[in-house]
Amino acid sequence: MAAPSASYAIILRVRMDHDTTALGRVTTAVGEAGGAVTGVDIVESHPDGMTADITANAGDVEHANTIRDAVNAVDGATVHKISDRTFLIHLGGKMEIRSKVGLRTRDDLSRAYTPGVARVCMAIHDKPEDAWRLTIKRNTVAVVTDGSAVLGLGNIGPEAAMPVMEGKAVLFKEFGGVDAWPVCLATQDPDEIVKVVQALAPTYGGINLEDIAAPGCFEIERRLRETLDIPVFHDDQHGTAIVTLAALTNALRVVGKRLEDVRITMTGAGAAGVAILKILQDAGATNIVICDRDGAIHRGVPEVDDSKKWLQSNTNPDQRTGSVSDVIAGSDVFIGVSGPGVLTEDDVASMADDAIVFAMANPEPEIDPAIASRHARVVATGRSDYPNQINNVLAFPGVFRGALNAKARDITEEMKVAAAHAIASVVSADELHANYIIPSVFNAEVAPAVAAAVERVAAGGDS
Repeated sequence: MAAPSASYAIILRVRMDHDTTALGRVTTAVGEAGGAVTGVDIVESHPDGMTADITANAGDVEHANTIRDAVNAVDGATVHKISDRTFLIHLGGKMEIRSKVGLRTRDDLSRAYTPGVARVCMAIHDKPEDAWRLTIKRNTVAVVTDGSAVLGLGNIGPEAAMPVMEGKAVLFKEFGGVDAWPVCLATQDPDEIVKVVQALAPTYGGINLEDIAAPGCFEIERRLRETLDIPVFHDDQHGTAIVTLAALTNALRVVGKRLEDVRITMTGAGAAGVAILKILQDAGATNIVICDRDGAIHRGVPEVDDSKKWLQSNTNPDQRTGSVSDVIAGSDVFIGVSGPGVLTEDDVASMADDAIVFAMANPEPEIDPAIASRHARVVATGRSDYPNQINNVLAFPGVFRGALNAKARDITEEMKVAAAHAIASVVSADELHANYIIPSVFNAEVAPAVAAAVERVAAGGDS
């Protein structure tokens, strides 16, 4: 049974007899079934009984049903309804549009719309760059997906991707003050995606590509960056890379090693893996071996695509061959963006002293973090229920906030490295610990620090 979490929070509406012990017996039943009670609210009381809402965390859907059955088994108690709190917050979507101006009089209407708005339109026609000053463009980002690689769910399509894109837009607003909007496209053809985004671009100050499968994501981003005059950022690649570098920077501080000296083994040669590789190299790493399903990528592997050819030429300086288990021995760092079960305890035990393991596959990491911790000095994952969560929300709100503030036309490699160093700097020397190498996503210092670093680099300053 999975540990209870807020992801599977439920509300049980329970009708019970007027018995002074009834409520206690119900909450006890929830606990004995493995649930965690987080709230009790009396909905109504009448002479022959009462109704209460019992809020509890479950481990998964099946566990929620087990809790319901346990409450139903309590004498004098009946579950009238069970509600999933995660589904409740999605009813009607998670976003809305609000006006920044009031429309209370005819004068208000004439300035916000016709006839006054015509003068503003013509001002932009005469000087197109004024759209940045006189429209929502200066603070608006499109969150674009084709639904081809959503979370760990795979190719589930644009409609099913909407809840994720809405959530992304909410994070943009909450953490970066950026107005973002989901754009879920009913095509997975890179040519069509590029054309649609190019056609939509006048509305936006930036494009955040999201959950688009490799290798199409590489081509789409490259072509859009070449043709648009606003930043284009594939978060699955670059957001993950930025936070990984930030976490590794501090992990290396914990173990007293330097990035340019360590040997790194990676698994996952997709979008995130390639982006992590590149940012680590930009930051000074020199010895990285990256593995795919067939093992270590090296120059002797024939008939590979362009992406793999680049990896052959730019990684694995000692031309190591074999499986992950073969090449990880003696490595200082493991970074996984692949899938569960890739790493064994023996693999981690074979690494160098004071090893660092980032097992970031979601929801199941490459190795159980508790097992990795038996041998590694520092362990991080992509999960929120373990220390050191590598979470993209630490990066993208501040990255776009800084890029929009600077009116940047692109998000450069220097900006990404600067963003990573800014995230790492939020963890002070006194706070730094093997279980605390990366700040919380709720740390209010993170987004402003990232935004300032990105804006400084965009303006020509040091990273």
